[in-house]
Amino acid sequence: MSKIFALYGELCATHPWEVIFTVITFTVCFLTLDKPQGTKAFPRTTSTCSTCTEDHFIAADVIVMTIIRCLAILYSYHQFRNLRKLGSKYILGFAGLFVVCSSFVFISAVLNILQIEVADLKDALFFFLLLIDLSKAVKLAQYALTASNQEEISKNIAMGVAVLGPTITLDTIVETLVIGVGTLSGVQRLEMLSYFACLSVIVNYIILLTFYPACLALMLDLSKVSDYYKQEQVTRILVDEKDKSNPAAQRVKMIMSLGLTIVHIHSRWSVPQTENLAIGGNKTVTPCNESSSLYGFILKQFALSADHIVILVVLVTLMTKFIYFESREELQPVNELIADVSDRRKSIKRQERTYSTSVEVQTDVPNKETVLERCDSTDSNPRNLQDCLQLLRGDKADELSDNEIIMLVDTKHIPAYTLEKAVKNPERGVKIRRRIIQNVLENKDSFNYLPFKSYDYTKVLGACCENVMGYVPVPVGVAGPLVLDNKSYYVPMATTEGCLVASTNRGCRAIEKTGIKSRLIADGMTRGPVIRFSSIVTATEAFHWTKKEANYEALRSSFNSTSRFARLQKISTHIAGRYLFIRFVAETGDAMGMNMISKGTEQALNTLKTHFPDMEILSLSGNVCTDKKPAAMNWIEGRGKSVVCEAILPFHIVSSVLKTSSAAMVDLNISKNMIGSAVAGSIGGFNAHAANIVTAIFIATGQDAAQNVSSSNCLTIMEPWGENGEDLYVSCTMPSIELGTVGGGTILPAQSACLKMLGVAGSNEEVPGDNAKQLARIVCGTVLAGELSLMAALASGQLVKSHLKYNRSCSSKDAMSLSCDIAGSLCNLTKSS
Repeated sequence: MSKIFALYGELCATHPWEVIFTVITFTVCFLTLDKPQGTKAFPRTTSTCSTCTEDHFIAADVIVMTIIRCLAILYSYHQFRNLRKLGSKYILGFAGLFVVCSSFVFISAVLNILQIEVADLKDALFFFLLLIDLSKAVKLAQYALTASNQEEISKNIAMGVAVLGPTITLDTIVETLVIGVGTLSGVQRLEMLSYFACLSVIVNYIILLTFYPACLALMLDLSKVSDYYKQEQVTRILVDEKDKSNPAAQRVKMIMSLGLTIVHIHSRWSVPQTENLAIGGNKTVTPCNESSSLYGFILKQFALSADHIVILVVLVTLMTKFIYFESREELQPVNELIADVSDRRKSIKRQERTYSTSVEVQTDVPNKETVLERCDSTDSNPRNLQDCLQLLRGDKADELSDNEIIMLVDTKHIPAYTLEKAVKNPERGVKIRRRIIQNVLENKDSFNYLPFKSYDYTKVLGACCENVMGYVPVPVGVAGPLVLDNKSYYVPMATTEGCLVASTNRGCRAIEKTGIKSRLIADGMTRGPVIRFSSIVTATEAFHWTKKEANYEALRSSFNSTSRFARLQKISTHIAGRYLFIRFVAETGDAMGMNMISKGTEQALNTLKTHFPDMEILSLSGNVCTDKKPAAMNWIEGRGKSVVCEAILPFHIVSSVLKTSSAAMVDLNISKNMIGSAVAGSIGGFNAHAANIVTAIFIATGQDAAQNVSSSNCLTIMEPWGENGEDLYVSCTMPSIELGTVGGGTILPAQSACLKMLGVAGSNEEVPGDNAKQLARIVCGTVLAGELSLMAALASGQLVKSHLKYNRSCSSKDAMSLSCDIAGSLCNLTKSS
């Protein structure tokens, strides 16, 4: 049934103009139909009784219609108030469109099908407002708003119709048949109002599943509104809607529908012809005994046959039992859990620390949604170990509950590190692993503020991390514009150190007018295996063997055969006793290249072993690479990308933006970065804080953060410039920036987005390797900007003041004033430039 509604919804969404034109055409036809002359569906009644019938009937009608009108107004207000809470102008607009279009079609149908007079139209409109239900229309609009293109719009609308269509259809049938009982009462006024209500339900159904999806698709296509609501959130709404379809309730509705249909058929086909005279004439005479009481009058007007009374009693009993008693019994344990969780949340709120939460960053903090989720996953009848093992062996572990999976992990049948694969759902695997770890921790609330939901773990597994239990959100700031080689960049920096982004941003402002020039002087990732020989004799022979050109070509050919991008540039050999260290240097395209060069190194060593059989390969990494360790070899010979940048700052920029002088900065650079680093015995540390900028960019762009050890090697030089020496020349030389734009953490969505900001995401199709080279230049240029700002702050004495003001722990009540102070400071820096 759902497939039929899905096809129908897709048809309406993909052909909106045709559907809209068809509905408008039928509506115009209804409005222009000629009314039959001399015939009225509901003629005016008169009575032979001048006091009893007329007075009582008018009074009752006024009271009933007043109540109905008030309820209609209050109900409409209630619905639109709920819509306003959603916070979307689009939802309000779509709901208004639905009401207007439905009202127009309803009016045209009422005026021509029921042939009522215009004076009675106000009653029909109030019945329409009382029976219209916007909740289904809102859910369909929410799901449509998650689409990002025309194809997704049609697909999402079709899925929404598939989920909502069967339920709406069954509800419409039941409502029409139940309300239609009033048309069999024999009371003219009640019959007219029942017809109004039936037409209202039918019109709402037709518009919701035909005209409304077409309008949604057309308006979203024209307005280019996409992904207003997050996909996961609205998908969960529709899944909840699908779960609400209680099979027992559906069966009850179908039985009710069948019974009511039989009643309608029997009542309408067995009515004597004499009872239909009222439809053919203009007046109906209602005899009345003037001395009868009001109670007798009401019983007479609402007299029904015995089968009608029985069906109504059964209907009311079933609906009352299902709506009030069964739902309360089901919700009672849930309410108890919610009350218990509410007490726990109150105790958590007593803590002085504050935490930020959002729909996207969901944690284990108990709330109503997680309570319901835990209720659904509770094992009512847990399987025993043998049954669980049978499902596991049949590759059906995903059908097991969380507790059953934990039991299999505890009994060593499922390794904890393969949970994602076992349950065929990465997020569920992470959730179960958290529960396992939480059970053995002393602090059971450890995971309360470590988020794990709404994250694409498929990109993490097998590439970035193992035994995943969540992710740590890190603030990402932006510095810029960084004018590098006549092009502006806005550089993302992920950091928790206050003032770092603001300081780097000031450096970018200082060099904005003159810009930075950059050059790449070398590109070569390294791997240095350690091999051992039987004696120094064979070790020396191998040492000299690698120095010969022909032998080098043999190794190079073997190395290059392992990859399309890895190209061996040179090798350097170092001997220590009978140990030989060979440092392979190769280009690796846009990848950082450690895995690529390791594969090539292994193949080259196998070639070398054919010439020296007694050679023993101890390790592919012999620490002469050198990776993630301070090493003079990387500082001198370089590793990865070797970049140099320079900039010239006029005197007025140094004084107005950096608040210091060129002489002071040059003097400080010699004293601090040169003499101070030499006294400390630093290797590659002849700079102020290059590691700060390198690490922040590395984390934001998905690089290996541990490689900041060598990547932060930097020599900062400052010299007086210009005729009077009042301008400032600054350069940064960074010989070992180890990074890439493909592989590793660069495939993660957030990190990839930061690379896209810089225009270097992925591999360069035209010139492989250019994206990684450009990213290295951006890193070096940003380091230069950061060096300028920090050195200026030190020279002018601003460093301690700024950190005391912006980089100290503060309570939540000071957060707003602190952010305002920082914003004002940045504005002042911008204006001063």
